[in-house]
Amino acid sequence: MKNNYSIIPQVLKANPRMAFELAQAFTAMNKAKIMDYNLGEGKSDELPLITFKITPVCNLQCVMCGQNGVNGTMKKKDIETEIKSMVDIDRYKKLTDEVAGKTKIFYVWGGEPLLYPNFMDLASYMAKKVVLTVNTNGTLLAKNAKRIVEDQWGGIFISLDGFEKTNDAVRGKGTYARVMEGIAAINEQKKSQKSHLPYMGIVTAISSLNYSTLDMLAAAMKDKGLAWHIINLGTYTTPEIGARHREHLKDKLGIDPVYWEGFANGYNKGIDGKKFAKILERVHSYNNGYPIITVPVIDPHRIGTYYSDLEFPVRDECGAPWFSVDINYNGDVHFCADYPDYILGNIKNSGMMEIYNNEKAVKFRKALQDSEHGLFPACKRCYQLMLFGHQCDFFHAAAK
Repeated sequence: MKNNYSIIPQVLKANPRMAFELAQAFTAMNKAKIMDYNLGEGKSDELPLITFKITPVCNLQCVMCGQNGVNGTMKKKDIETEIKSMVDIDRYKKLTDEVAGKTKIFYVWGGEPLLYPNFMDLASYMAKKVVLTVNTNGTLLAKNAKRIVEDQWGGIFISLDGFEKTNDAVRGKGTYARVMEGIAAINEQKKSQKSHLPYMGIVTAISSLNYSTLDMLAAAMKDKGLAWHIINLGTYTTPEIGARHREHLKDKLGIDPVYWEGFANGYNKGIDGKKFAKILERVHSYNNGYPIITVPVIDPHRIGTYYSDLEFPVRDECGAPWFSVDINYNGDVHFCADYPDYILGNIKNSGMMEIYNNEKAVKFRKALQDSEHGLFPACKRCYQLMLFGHQCDFFHAAAK
């Protein structure tokens, strides 16, 4: 299967400025994972990537979602209270100015980011300073397409979990059609405005509900003007792993983590590894004109183990805390986007660079390094780890 960098030549050849910015970002990430991870004593000089969970509000309720799915952690919160806690647009603009010289990429998600108040104005401001990428469910793209292209967003990552019948069973009736409308609208505006930007692709989160029809989706996406198709093998854990995670973080960090519960949903069960390996091999043989990338890149013979043995590490030594942070909608800063239990600080009352290497940040990094495989117990199928962790040689060797 292709590695994650196979996307770069095809996506960036038409935009030298973005190519330069992203090259700087990847260089900083690699330096941080090697030098700062091993020699920084819990600190890092690099921050090329900031992700923003900008709003708790979403117009969909996808069944496997860690926030609003069957075990979603947001379902235990009062949404009106959470909305009142959101960071205002002026603070985000000041933050953008603060980090623009050091941070190259903003990745904005939610909830549904386009539901953040005045999001289009904020996105326009951010896009002038950094490479702005947005993860969206795609249902609101059509009505905002003209402005998105005008403002030169760098990239759009559209969540799409299957061909029409499968996707709508996961994400809600009519969502597939609205996503297709949005993709068409963006492409129409790019043509009208003679713009290469934004680059646009889809992200498919694999579960027992959609894995068997992945090839139908991949085939249907040809000639849709996409720049990539990312196949996310999924974030999963179990109550047993979660219990050990709680005890470990109570001991190492003095917290009682709860966000793992959203991913103990059982949607990894029932995935036939041999069948899915054949589907993935077929999908990767398609010549759609853009890269199809599996995250993590994995030996097809180990697909079954990925889903059936969640204890078995696929990646180790997560490097993400040495080059990125996630900012929650209420301003809390974390190293883990999906598991935001440990709070480093809050941007409402502190600057980002003040937070990034503070005492709590150093404590977290050292605790992570000192843990088995450089991971906390519930991290083994985390999407951030799949993107940024070190490939476990013994995992792949076991497949031979």
